Amino acid sequence: MNEAFDDGMTPGLQCDIELTVSGPNEATIYKWTAEALRRLADQIERDELESGHHDVADRVGKKIGTIYLDHYEQSEEL
Repeated sequence: MNEAFDDGMTPGLQCDIELTVSGPNEATIYKWTAEALRRLADQIERDELESGHHDVADRVGKKIGTIYLDHYEQSEEL
């Protein structure tokens, strides 16, 4: 949410994603990468990932990278 906290602090999120995807052709690796990013977006939107590093897997469970999230607060006005 983009609401300021009651203490005058504004929430922030740093998100770094690194994926390495290989496959039989470019169209396939683009599709697989997009699927992984959509799954990550859904997890972020549902607030399922805490601050820190998390492994990212493809749809068959093979690790294809990592995501780093840092949930923070700052005193800056929006």
